[in-house]
Amino acid sequence: MSRFNDTPRPDHHGGSDRRRFTIRLRRSDFLAAMADAGLHSEYALAKAMGINRSTVSRVLDGSLQPGAAFIGGALAALPTSTFETLFQVVPHSSGTATPPDGRPRTATRRLSDTAR
Repeated sequence: MSRFNDTPRPDHHGGSDRRRFTIRLRRSDFLAAMADAGLHSEYALAKAMGINRSTVSRVLDGSLQPGAAFIGGALAALPTSTFETLFQVVPHSSGTATPPDGRPRTATRRLSDTAR
């Protein structure tokens, strides 16, 4: 894959390199960085990051992968941490992602999800 577009490029064997990557939160390191920064709640972290608290909650519980706003906000709110400390780049799998705590997700719905 080209670094700047999604056009597959041939690999050295004549096939296509179709690997995709995703960014995952290093949850325990992230929580430690929060504590070191004096951010002891999701609300305080969200405010420091400039994003919605529900986004913080969903990324921390593994139901949402961190996006650009989350990553940028985290690096700004946790200035002594690096990207490599807080996140990891992993090959994207086509199957169901496992949350950062390693426990498989259950098929439960929140009460707020049913009110829509």
